[in-house]
Amino acid sequence: QVQLVESGGGLVQAGGSLRLSCAASGRTNAIRVMGWFRQAPGKEREFVSAINWGSTSTRYAGSLKGRFTISGDSAKNMGSLQMSSLNPDDTAVYYCAVITTYYKDTAEATQYAYWGQGTQVTVSS
Repeated sequence: QVQLVESGGGLVQAGGSLRLSCAASGRTNAIRVMGWFRQAPGKEREFVSAINWGSTSTRYAGSLKGRFTISGDSAKNMGSLQMSSLNPDDTAVYYCAVITTYYKDTAEATQYAYWGQGTQVTVSS
């Protein structure tokens, strides 16, 4: 079991920045990928970004690359998502999740076995 706790969400004005954090505990040595997803009201959960744990290999949703930066510190069991140039369309609950087994597609939510509770990000216009 891996437990994940997100933090850093909040209310920010359009054009602003936020940094989300995800603290992992439990069987952290089993983490292979940490990903971030988001879900806006009335919409499906969507992939944001993923990082191969213990490496610098990253992946982003095409529309977010350049504004969002994912990072991870496997020694501290902590992941982060730096978000800049935020706009109201970025308003959503943001979730971190991890893959602990074999995987095919890090953008696919079903690949992730463990999820945090989510943190709300609200961008005002």
